[in-house]
Amino acid sequence: MDELQGHQGVWRFDGETISIHYRTGWRADPFLTALGQCHLPVAALSQVEFTPCGVRGKSWRLQLRLHDRVDPFSAVGAALTGRGHPFVLTGDSRTELLAEYYADQFSAAAETARGTDPVPAEQLATRLVPPLPLHVQVAEGTAFFDGETVRLVWSGWAAGSRKRKNQRREFPLPTIRSVEWTPSDGWNEAYLRVVTHDSGSTPVTKPGKDLNCLLTDSSRKEEGRMLLMAATVTAYLWARESAAPAPLTAGAEGPGQLGAGTDAPVPSAAEKTVYDRIRELGRLRDEGLLTEEEFQAKKTELLDRL
Repeated sequence: MDELQGHQGVWRFDGETISIHYRTGWRADPFLTALGQCHLPVAALSQVEFTPCGVRGKSWRLQLRLHDRVDPFSAVGAALTGRGHPFVLTGDSRTELLAEYYADQFSAAAETARGTDPVPAEQLATRLVPPLPLHVQVAEGTAFFDGETVRLVWSGWAAGSRKRKNQRREFPLPTIRSVEWTPSDGWNEAYLRVVTHDSGSTPVTKPGKDLNCLLTDSSRKEEGRMLLMAATVTAYLWARESAAPAPLTAGAEGPGQLGAGTDAPVPSAAEKTVYDRIRELGRLRDEGLLTEEEFQAKKTELLDRL
């Protein structure tokens, strides 16, 4: 297996997968250090861009662009550029010809992969993130994800009184619409926010008091870990959405479909989300976090969406 050395790490290619191992050390990007390594199937590539050093001897640049809903890192970290982007490699003139050769090989392999049975893009995304469970500790506390539930625990020294009083909050994956990562702007701390399907009816509060948020101390190391957590949850959200059964079309028959036989209709993705949310509300009611009146009101509201 050949390898290409660059400023951000080492890329190896076996014809089907690009194995990326990121550099460590005090000069390395904290996000790439937290990611550690990534194994990218060429089937995920939509475009390969190579920029040579040029007359001024600047670094060559090799960037891989992925199909829609395959790159969870860029989806949550729109500010990722240059040295902090997981699919960008730069280097000096000594390795320019090798880098250009790699770019051609990646492009050819991606073109060949397009002619084979495609893997759903959303399923590819989960191959790029770290293995589960994933646990991230920051100034306010910890974030935990096991593929089914996101758990925020406020046990750190930076947690405010409201969060310490509540201690923790759990978000089953079906109740999550998205996970946002907001980097520090120099004045405000970076934070991760879990956006649920019913967040629209929840008043927006400051991240330090928001029970859907986990703050960092704005160190680049903590920010990198938080971005990794947000990207990992996003990848599994995409995979779950792609695996949801499609709505039935008129006249369709077969197992789990309308037509001959007695099988029940397969619920649509929207219906399944509503039913999952009602089950979650029932659990909150059983635990005493919702009254029966609140549960019934929210249940009616959700059913009205169908």
